[in-house]
Amino acid sequence: MTATTPTDRVASRRPLIRRRSAIPGFSLTMGLTLALLSLIVLIPLSAVALKASEQSAAEFLQAAFNERALTAYRLSFGAALIAALINGLFGLLTAWALVRYQFPFKSLVNGIIDLPFALPTAVAGIALATLYAPNGWIGALLAPAGIKIAYTPLGVIVALTFIGLPFVVRTLEPVMRDLAADVEEAAASLGATRLDTIARVILPALAPAWLTGFALAFARAVGEYGSVIFIAGNMPYKSEIAPLLIIIELEQYDYAGAATIAVVMLSVSFLMLFVINAVQAWARRLAA
Repeated sequence: MTATTPTDRVASRRPLIRRRSAIPGFSLTMGLTLALLSLIVLIPLSAVALKASEQSAAEFLQAAFNERALTAYRLSFGAALIAALINGLFGLLTAWALVRYQFPFKSLVNGIIDLPFALPTAVAGIALATLYAPNGWIGALLAPAGIKIAYTPLGVIVALTFIGLPFVVRTLEPVMRDLAADVEEAAASLGATRLDTIARVILPALAPAWLTGFALAFARAVGEYGSVIFIAGNMPYKSEIAPLLIIIELEQYDYAGAATIAVVMLSVSFLMLFVINAVQAWARRLAA
């Protein structure tokens, strides 16, 4: 048998979590992280849940699942999902064009994509409502065909698409830049068609980043308020979003009712993000 030295015994007892790092102090950094996370995220969300729990079960169900609230949920989550899917498609094409091609005014296009990040949401809502109103530049062209966008659920989708596009584009761009063109050339040399290269080489490599951008666009769209209320029309049972319903409850001093709607939105958002993250992890394993 080989004798073990005291140094070996000490080394074997060292915790596996300790690693050499340029930033020392795991306990300090983790403590600060958890403290800030609790103050900024966990405690406020817990306070909302506690406020909603002040009601009885019957009051909670009535506030959370009455007909007006259900209509607002359907519009908020349905429009956010549709807008995220639209952004997923056009964001992929936009990012591909920006990374792989050179064209006039490319820098201008690149800056316009980031405009929803910098533009105040109220300004975006007013601009969209002005453009798509029946007497607006775009709305007037669509009116003869019987297409009405402003003050309808379709206007909500337009607003949510506008604010969500940069999330998909900026998430995909770094991955596309790292995706070497010689991979496509190798696939072509092996006899793969363009469609085969896209389906079997490019899309699997982009899938995790695409799902991340999709999730970010969806999450932003679900909670969007400023750019939507001006173009939605805010008609109950038709074009009223859930965040606006929360504001209405607060203006009526029904804090428990507002917290109840917020809890439902949080629960559904967490569930959908959990599903998206699970699919994203599966896509990463598949790409590997």
